Amino acid sequence: MASPNRRRAREVALQALYLRDLNPEQEAELVARFLRGRLRAPGLVDFAQRLVDGVTARRDEIDRTLEAAAERWRVARMAATDRAILRIAVHEMLHSDIPGPVAVDEAIELARRYGSVDSPRFVAGVLGRVLADRSGAAAPA
Repeated sequence: MASPNRRRAREVALQALYLRDLNPEQEAELVARFLRGRLRAPGLVDFAQRLVDGVTARRDEIDRTLEAAAERWRVARMAATDRAILRIAVHEMLHSDIPGPVAVDEAIELARRYGSVDSPRFVAGVLGRVLADRSGAAAPA
């Protein structure tokens, strides 16, 4: 399980990515100011900023990964909250030293807190397929 501080940083990164998803013209400095104001601790601000920057820079790649794993779902049709949660998790799985199962667990917790009643199951299913695709194993049923 991740530390409560990192979980909080993921929550704030989720909020920033949600805001940016709904307002694509949002300036990077406003997002950075939002992160600093919500987290204050420099290490957590840096962690959240790396998540936001990583998802933003690799969004096309992340979305292709999600579309391949989300059967019958286009990323554009996903709920904005679920989409942001999934993007953070895939970024962590593909481009960080966070173990895949930890990224999945953290995403499910975010989905429980910020998503709909169906979000945790949806997030778990999509990310389970991403994990399976990365390991070459069969996706969980």
